[in-house]
Amino acid sequence: MPGEVRPLFGDWLVLDYIENPGMAFGTTFGSSKWHKLALSVFRIFAIGGICYYWVQQAKKGIKREFLIALGMIIAGASGNLIDSMFYDFYFEFDPCMPYNHMKGSGIAATCDFYGDIEVRHTGFLYANVVDMFKFDANWPNWMPWIGGNQVFPAIWNLADFSISCGIILIFIRQKAYFPKESKEV
Repeated sequence: MPGEVRPLFGDWLVLDYIENPGMAFGTTFGSSKWHKLALSVFRIFAIGGICYYWVQQAKKGIKREFLIALGMIIAGASGNLIDSMFYDFYFEFDPCMPYNHMKGSGIAATCDFYGDIEVRHTGFLYANVVDMFKFDANWPNWMPWIGGNQVFPAIWNLADFSISCGIILIFIRQKAYFPKESKEV
């Protein structure tokens, strides 16, 4: 249920259901329907471009580990795209849920608790992405500037985790994936 937090692994990893109306970590591209549509279309082209690159690299015989890392990025991006494409068709839209509020959208709704509000656009390519995992750990209080703050306050999903792991793997192992050719004189 929205707003309900359940421990997953001790107290440091919890399930916290939210719906993300925008991009990574809840940031939005804007409140107009054209902004959300542009984000969804960008996702489609990015996934298509990465798939094309994956096929080209596979034909060249690049390391399988690199193809797996790219595959993780493709899978995660596709999962988030599928959420934004179809979520509104499977689950009822509730304008009173805070994650459906979007100031500046121009779509008016009335809720008993919130009164008159503006809500997000709905439909194909306009839906929210469901996020549910959260690290619930704080930096030690003795640390300057960050003490007592959350280590990683964002809420994320398995697709975000897959994308992040793929990118981190590519950064860490880039020398193995793309060795420099030695120049012979």
